[in-house]
Amino acid sequence: MQTIIHNPANKTFHTECEGYTAYLEYSLKKDTLDILHTVVPAPLSGRGIASALVRNAYDYARLHHLRVTATCSYAAAWLEKNGISR
Repeated sequence: MQTIIHNPANKTFHTECEGYTAYLEYSLKKDTLDILHTVVPAPLSGRGIASALVRNAYDYARLHHLRVTATCSYAAAWLEKNGISR
């Protein structure tokens, strides 16, 4: 499992693997965390890294009593698949 690092100043979650960086960008507006982009380099695809990034963002939002929405199509599909209303 990858270590996911949260950088609140940059509003990102990221992880390093095999010299590549995968990351998620979000915005905060009032009580809502909006997942804007989830980026995983092609050599890392299929390893569940995007899912781990979205899970970490979702867990952070829940911990801070924030609603979660997703501009990012991957994150929107992940939220729907996991039964999370947006």
